[in-house]
Amino acid sequence: MFTRLSIPTPFQVGPVNAYLAGRTLVDPGPGSEEAWASLLDALEARGLGPTDIERVVVTHPHPDHFGLAHRLRESGARVLASAATAEIIADFEARFEYERSFFVEFFERHGMAASTAELVTDLPESYLTAAPDVETDRTLADGDTVAVENAAITAELVDGHARGETIFTYDAESGERAIVGDHVLPDITPNPLLQPPVEPGGERPRVLPAFNRSLERLRDREFDRLLPGHREEIANPTDRIEEVLAAHEDRTENVREIVAAAGPITAVEVMDELFDDLPATEYFPAMSEAVGHLDVLEVRDEIASREQGGVAVWEVSS
Repeated sequence: MFTRLSIPTPFQVGPVNAYLAGRTLVDPGPGSEEAWASLLDALEARGLGPTDIERVVVTHPHPDHFGLAHRLRESGARVLASAATAEIIADFEARFEYERSFFVEFFERHGMAASTAELVTDLPESYLTAAPDVETDRTLADGDTVAVENAAITAELVDGHARGETIFTYDAESGERAIVGDHVLPDITPNPLLQPPVEPGGERPRVLPAFNRSLERLRDREFDRLLPGHREEIANPTDRIEEVLAAHEDRTENVREIVAAAGPITAVEVMDELFDDLPATEYFPAMSEAVGHLDVLEVRDEIASREQGGVAVWEVSS
């Protein structure tokens, strides 16, 4: 039902996959001139223009996935996204500022120098310029359906890669399929990026434990094929999800060994043990990984956290 369109991005991840079916476009790409020109070419090759797109569906609120929704909405399309995604893409800069203020303090509390924390949480300007604000015309709840050509896709809320993340499932002749955004990717293990509390002062989401649970549910669905946000389609979904879960488990065991060997240890020290010579630009995803696996072990009661000299440290549970 869906045709994959490869749209360039200014980010290290490379091109993003947009999916077109009739007059519906899922994840149109980042808000850059290069991406817009590429999308127009792809539409023209199929006898369409931007005014022919009736609806834009967004899987999650990252700039490489939603940025062009603004232009398409100006051309007459309706934007559909989960309520949490809709809140973020309506004012992406405000979300960035909220995350930045939370994580500067969070990283300092977990062993990072203040100046480094400021640098790590200062997103490149390209992220903001690629993410123009866009209003959502219809918010999607779990289980809502969207008519596409002579069929329908079903929105399913998932956890792990981004707040408000949604996959879209549908029936094909060969079985059930899903557009999964960055929830499952071929060749890349999706990063369970740290998220601040939903509301200031609330509890920080434990992203990786939730991601693992979400992947386990998808694995048991036995999809025929997955359509990811980057690279090629996933022809063996169960096998690929098993690979991702196994990679997560291997890294969790690695972190457990680090904590056991070091005694009280900060998240920054765990990150340094996991990754050698890491540039500061990669600290946020690296800290996301370190803290994520510490969260998994803490949920399992294998380690415990406490404060030591105003800094959070982890050690093996007694």
